Amino acid sequence: MNWLDTLLQGILLGGLYALFAAGLSLVFGIMRLVNLAHGDLIVLAAFLIMLIVSSFGLNPFVAALIAAPLMFGLGWVLQYYLLNRTLGKDVLPPLLVTFGLSIVIQNGLLEAFTADSRRVSTGSLETASVQIGSVNAGLMPLLTFASAVLVILALNQLIYRTSLGRAFRATSDDVVTASLMGIRPNSIFAVATGLAMMIVTVAALYLGMRANFDPTAGPARLIYAFEAVIIGGLGSLWGTLAGGVILGLAQTIGAAVNPEWQILAGHVAFLLVLLFRPRGLFPRAVD
Repeated sequence: MNWLDTLLQGILLGGLYALFAAGLSLVFGIMRLVNLAHGDLIVLAAFLIMLIVSSFGLNPFVAALIAAPLMFGLGWVLQYYLLNRTLGKDVLPPLLVTFGLSIVIQNGLLEAFTADSRRVSTGSLETASVQIGSVNAGLMPLLTFASAVLVILALNQLIYRTSLGRAFRATSDDVVTASLMGIRPNSIFAVATGLAMMIVTVAALYLGMRANFDPTAGPARLIYAFEAVIIGGLGSLWGTLAGGVILGLAQTIGAAVNPEWQILAGHVAFLLVLLFRPRGLFPRAVD
């Protein structure tokens, strides 16, 4: 068993989980909204990319560039006209509404695409690899991890270096005071969800290129996203990346010991973090 290869594959797998979780972390950090439909929205974006690729014969990366603004618009509309109505001190309404949204998305995809699993073909990129020291790393996992780091960097720059980021932080801290300063919280929340949906599109791109997906694949993606966010610390973007890496390492090490332990090992790592660090390893709200 090559443990160096196992560790590298775990780190790279963590990049995919960080992409799953980054949008969820952003939305929670700004508006404390737990979106149970997050995984299904990733799958919806994957089907959208697949549809663009098959309809126009485009490269998947180009298809994702087309899908991203469409997903931004969907996120903006959902937040502005639906989810904003559920926000408040009671956490139950958003949970119920997003749970219902999850069911609607799953059934809509089943009607449109049937239950067959699909995959976005990337040709030679699927098998391309590069030599890193004594181990080979797939080019696709490397691109996934690099994209996760770039997404986290871009979000941090946006939140801490731009006027929109200041509006995000002000609204997150105190909605009433932000409103008195001329900020429109409903619009800010809608933009935040739209940005989260653009991140979802990036996650969907790599999901579609790396694995088969079907209309019912969303809840599993949601679980991985939740675990990465909670391991890293709620609202912490870099913590989300660390959480994804820890989850990926746990799964690959578990699979190396016994292939049947892959998913279980990730859940055990999640439970251990909850046991010893209930607020996650790097707890920090977006402020």
